[in-house]
Amino acid sequence: MESTVVSEKRPGYGALLRTPGALSFVLPGFAARQPFAMLTIGIVLLVQHTTGSYGSAGAVAAVTGVSMALFAPQTGKLADRFGQRAVLIPGVLVHTASVSLLVVLALAGAPMWALFLAAVPAGASVPQVGPMVRARWAAKLDGTPLMSTAAAFESVTDEFTFVVGPVLATALCTGVHPAAGLIAEATLTLIGGLFFAAQRSTQPAFGAAAAGLTDGEPHRSALSIPGVRVLAVALLGIGSVFGGMQVSLTAFSQEIGNPGANGLLYGVFAAGNMLAGIAMGAVAWKMGPRRRLIFGYIGLTIAASLLWTTHSVLLLGALGLIVGLCIAPALITAYTIVETLVPASSRTEAFTWLTGAVALGQAAAVTVAGRLADAHGASTGFLVPMAGTVLALITLITLRSRLRPRAAGRVAARGIGHRVPVTVD
Repeated sequence: MESTVVSEKRPGYGALLRTPGALSFVLPGFAARQPFAMLTIGIVLLVQHTTGSYGSAGAVAAVTGVSMALFAPQTGKLADRFGQRAVLIPGVLVHTASVSLLVVLALAGAPMWALFLAAVPAGASVPQVGPMVRARWAAKLDGTPLMSTAAAFESVTDEFTFVVGPVLATALCTGVHPAAGLIAEATLTLIGGLFFAAQRSTQPAFGAAAAGLTDGEPHRSALSIPGVRVLAVALLGIGSVFGGMQVSLTAFSQEIGNPGANGLLYGVFAAGNMLAGIAMGAVAWKMGPRRRLIFGYIGLTIAASLLWTTHSVLLLGALGLIVGLCIAPALITAYTIVETLVPASSRTEAFTWLTGAVALGQAAAVTVAGRLADAHGASTGFLVPMAGTVLALITLITLRSRLRPRAAGRVAARGIGHRVPVTVD
């Protein structure tokens, strides 16, 4: 597939969205990825309502997250081999049915083992729309200054879903019915996923056609590339922030007798992430991506390490905003770097490894934070984001040399309108 060449000297979001065919997958892609942000919080709120335990709710949500993390890269491999449409259509059907079953079992008071069993296919079938959209951008913009703008735009879109999704799920669960959040999640998955799958004209090349884009490189698993593994660990830490925040903010809101504050606090956190993402796409960076990733992660680690010390809504909201502002630089840069590490035939898989890492970190954090909140109160649940980011930062600094581009002299975009050789620092 030929790259789309953009002639503007300093392209921004407007130029990005004027890319031929972009809106045909951006708009349905936005709708189809909403469920990703609603699933975990929807499960936590429903199961906590039916069992009375944050630990049990977190465990069921964790099974879903682990299942997604394990199966998402396989979904990416299949999409690279057989095409996104062939994978997405059966996936959304399975997901809708699985989430519906989970809702029925939870409301019927089924034993925990039954909820765990239903959670496995619900997580395994989560549609990987975000990585699929990123793969479509990469196929159109590879080697152009708009590539980093697309990475920033996708992060903004992801984070906007983390503003809308949890707030919507929480409002539905607390204001309509405890199961309403998951019902809405399943409905959006079905409608948005099928609509996105229908956009065949922008689907990236796959199978033998995709292999032809790699200049003779043999196909290899994205995870076999050391830099992808390092970035996956970094995103495990980011997942621990998402999961720890979701459970701990829910428990905190319950402790103060204001359950509705949960959606507001999480929305402020996600809004900070979204605002930082917008800014990331508007800056012409002179600092190399490796250094940018490490400095961004240092800021995230410091901010996340202070969460457990806060006991007021105002301070927690302010600190949550700072944490959100620190996530976007690390997340966007990780996706920008991975595009320089993998061949075109493994792009969707590589993106799903990163997305799966976020989900796995989120799943582990939900479980541990839920147990801590049950046993010692909401504030102890905030220790999970601290631990996750500290461990990931140590790994990132120690193995930063693995993040070198896969080919010397590869050209990549940095900021808006800048096309320069990638530096290792």
